[in-house]
This record gives sequence, structure tokens and C-alpha cells, in this order.
Amino acid sequence: MSPTQPDTVLVTGASGFIAGYCVEELLRHGYAVRGTVRDVSRTEKVDHLTVLAAELGGRLDFVAASLDTDEGWAEAVAGCAYVLHVASPNPPAVPRDEDEVVRPAVDGTLRVLRAAAASGTVRRVVLTSSSSAIAAGRPEPKGSHHTEQDWSVLENCSPYEKSKTLAERAAWKFHDELPESRRFELVVVNPSLVIGPLQRAEVTTSNEAVQRLLDHTLPAVPRISWSLVDVRDVALAHRLAMESPKAPGNRYLCAGPDIWMLDMAHVLAAEFGPRGFRVPTRRLPYWAMWLAARFDPTLRLALGFVGNPDRLSSRKAIDELGWTTRPAAESLRDTGQSLIDHGLSRPRG
Repeated sequence: MSPTQPDTVLVTGASGFIAGYCVEELLRHGYAVRGTVRDVSRTEKVDHLTVLAAELGGRLDFVAASLDTDEGWAEAVAGCAYVLHVASPNPPAVPRDEDEVVRPAVDGTLRVLRAAAASGTVRRVVLTSSSSAIAAGRPEPKGSHHTEQDWSVLENCSPYEKSKTLAERAAWKFHDELPESRRFELVVVNPSLVIGPLQRAEVTTSNEAVQRLLDHTLPAVPRISWSLVDVRDVALAHRLAMESPKAPGNRYLCAGPDIWMLDMAHVLAAEFGPRGFRVPTRRLPYWAMWLAARFDPTLRLALGFVGNPDRLSSRKAIDELGWTTRPAAESLRDTGQSLIDHGLSRPRG
């Protein structure tokens, strides 16, 4: 392409938390972006991206395509050099039937990859997977960290973890079986728990822990540990995976050091306590969490994380992609401020 015609990148599920930041990252680096949405007439979830594109003088358009149907995907990938497949079901509670989340994740991924292979223009696909496809259901590594060599143990996985694992495995299998004449390059990004400031006033599942600490909807703090990663750094990882000559054929864990939820609470309490936010800083016993989880679907999801440190290594992404991530405390403070700015968290009297 000529310098006046930047490569076009398709970002699936453009209204999503990670996808929205991927769109922003690409626009800020001179790419033309096409985003998929379920309904192009409902612009309220992507208006902020349209405004950003106008401010940057970038090219951004939206097309209708859904993971549950083939319709629209050929048009979505037409003329695109790259695809960031970010869209995936992420339920706020455990579904009654795991196929409610597994089947859309697997089938949707294959729809996108089939369209990319048939396009004749797509050179590389970056798939958003998860650390849930690496470390879920596995014993805690002794004296080390989980790496990209690991795969989650399906029989020990929750429906969401299973969906990410099976969707990624299906992507690699599809790619490996493509004839050379249709084969694109495939890279996978495996972020851990993604937090960060919101682009619009909607709380994501991964940011709900921060909101609940700010709002004091938990009387105390469960003994849960997560490897946090900032959404802005996850978007950076996607762009680097798209551009790097070393990336094809690789998966990249993107995670910060693990942090206990009680330490998260102390960061938030120090920042927002003086402003009237009563962040809990006492430990919640397991029995109390178990009882509360009977009535709280989010706590039910979290039960499996109690007492299990989330030890993940991002060394490969750092060494091969030149990726970096900001400190967890910075991300927590920015997330909390964003929730306040959007009117989603308020001090309690």
C-alpha cells in the first residue's frame, strides 16, 4: 500500500473493553480500523471511538457481524491486512449449560478464521485468548510460574475457562490444517485478569472486583490472588503481536505479578478512603464467602480462586515483543478513578 493508504485492521467485538482499547491503540499508530458490532444502528457503545478517530484524523468504520452467524464476516474482512479477533463471550455468572459460552467461543473463532483464510488479503490474525487457557485447573507451579508451554486441564475448568481453552486449540488446529495457498500467520495473546480505566460507562466483569471494593458491597476481602494486567498494556501487546516478525506461530502470556485482593484493597483505601470511600480491609473467612456465594453469582465464580496464587510468566512477551506493563497499583488507582468519573462508584456516608 502507498503511504497515504494505511493497512486496514479488523477488530472484532469493537464495543468490548479490550477491543475498544485495541481500536484506540491502532488509530494512534496510524492504522485504518474496521470494527465489528452486532448492530451498526446502535452507536452508543462505540460513539467514543468515533469521536477519538475524528480527533486523530484516523479512519474508522463499523460493520455488522456476530459470532453466532456466518453473515457479514466476508464483508468484514474484505481488504483487511490484519485481524484482531478479540470478541468472545464472558458471562458475569456461571451459565446453567456450559455450551452457552463454549459453543459461541469456538464456533465464532472458526467463523472469523474461515473468513480470514478466504479473504485473500489477511496476512496475520491475532487471537485474544486468556491465561485461562494456560493455567486453569493445573496445580500451582512449585517455585516457578506457568508459561506458554502449559495448557489448562479441561476436566478441572469452569465453563469460561473451557471456552477459552477450546477456542484457542480450535484456532491452532484450523490454522495448521490450512493449505499453504490460504494460510495466514497466527499469533495468540493470553492476558490475565484485565483491569483499567473504562472508555465508557459500563462496568466490565474483570473490573467488578475494583468496583465492589470501592462500593463496600463486600463486608471483608476474600483470600484471592490475581495477576492483574492493564487493558492499555493488553492493547499494546496486540499491536506488537501484529507487527513483530518474531510473533507468528507463538502464544504470549501478558500478566503482571500476582497480587492478593487484600493488597488491592489497601491500595484503593489509601487513594480513595480520604474521599469518603469505605474500602474494606479485613479478611473474609472462606465459610462466610461460601455462604454468600449461594446468593451472589459473582462470588460463586470467585470461589475456585480462593487461596490459589496466580503465578504467570510474561518473560516471553517481554523478550520477544518488547512488551511492558505498568504497576498494578497504578492500574488500580486509574480504574477506581474511572469508575468514579463515570458515576459508577460513589462514596458512602
